[in-house]
Amino acid sequence: MSRTLIHGATVLTMDAQGDLPRGDVLVTGDTITEIAPGIQADAAQVVDASGCILIPGLINAHMHTWQTALRGLAANWTLLEYFRKMHAGLATVFTPQDLRIATEVGALNQLNCGTTTLVDWCHNNPTPLHNDAAIDGLLASGIRAAFFHGTPKPDPKPGERPFWDVSHPRAEVERLLKAHQGNPLLSVHAAVLGPHYSTLDVALHDFRMVKELGIIGSLHQGGGPARTPEGWEQLEAAGLLGPQINIVHGHALSDEQLKRFCELGMSFSAAAESEMTQGHGHPITGRLRALGRAPSLGVDLESAVSGDMLTQARIALAMQRSLDNAAYREAHGSIPPSSTITTREALSWVTVEGARMLGQSHRIGSLAPGKQADLVLIRASDLNMQPVHDAVSSVVMQASLANIDSVMVAGRWKKRHGALLDVDLAPRLAALRASGEKIAATLGLSNR
Repeated sequence: MSRTLIHGATVLTMDAQGDLPRGDVLVTGDTITEIAPGIQADAAQVVDASGCILIPGLINAHMHTWQTALRGLAANWTLLEYFRKMHAGLATVFTPQDLRIATEVGALNQLNCGTTTLVDWCHNNPTPLHNDAAIDGLLASGIRAAFFHGTPKPDPKPGERPFWDVSHPRAEVERLLKAHQGNPLLSVHAAVLGPHYSTLDVALHDFRMVKELGIIGSLHQGGGPARTPEGWEQLEAAGLLGPQINIVHGHALSDEQLKRFCELGMSFSAAAESEMTQGHGHPITGRLRALGRAPSLGVDLESAVSGDMLTQARIALAMQRSLDNAAYREAHGSIPPSSTITTREALSWVTVEGARMLGQSHRIGSLAPGKQADLVLIRASDLNMQPVHDAVSSVVMQASLANIDSVMVAGRWKKRHGALLDVDLAPRLAALRASGEKIAATLGLSNR
């Protein structure tokens, strides 16, 4: 079994062991086996990480990876424009091949940016071939992935049932679960409509399916009036709420609902940049913190924003600090005496909390012996990083894609010395461009 000794890094475990100003991490096979100030390991490949900060692999807890070929197209759209132009327009012309190249390149970009686990929320998949193509793209990239099987949302044709009145296709979820059972780098879950976007009968069916299959049910909450305003109460009365339910965005929930959902152990994923850009409302970060909880974070849409998770942590942190500062000034007439949120907490949103959302805290999200070797080396010797007074703050506030030196997933290097390994990007980018131009042309959005 292969062994890799990462030597001399500043180690931020985000676990009980804390930070090591200078430490070693031993990886055996796909697992971290030791973390200490100094490790002797015979016959191990030694990686000199002096001048680097070692962090857990980042976790992107919510992204519609199928939109990778449409980067920038939705940058000036509100949520209503997005519904009309994306779901009722561009999405309807995607072939399985379009999903395949978008998902693979999107996942490769995540690896390049330091994300080792991607929650791929795939809701433009009208056929099993589309699902298989998207999963093939994830597997080809080498990222650790959670594929959330969703359903398309086109405008209904005459005589056709609208998407909000169609139950989630359980047989297809079961097919995917069976096909990928036991894959250590892929899990399958369901991206359901939820009561905000479906009828009560559909929501009851979908939440019951999730519970019976033992998977996570993730859903969008917010963005216009709810189709079933009383739906959450009915779902709780049916015993269908609990840790298996993940709420994305979380707008249009009352304080009492949010409190109750926290008590039930449900998880929450925010996409601060996308939410503020498209008009969802302020992220619910502060409301969760007031209840002793925290969100995981996701990019949401590369058609609108960048795919860098450190950017997402920084924006979510700045937004909530701004709201907290404004509230203090309103109450006290002065600048608050100290900051309400630390950079370490923000780093946890893109590591620890992402693992919690997936129910995989025992495997990923922090560095500890026995956990999967998903980790990132950040060059702290670079111009934009020096001097480093506080390693956590340097990572959250200064680091960018330019500083991501190396990325490891399950004990295997996917990026070294600033470049992805074992992948020829040129033909993939050419295929991505061709796909994006073809799709954009359907709405007259192509730049050609």
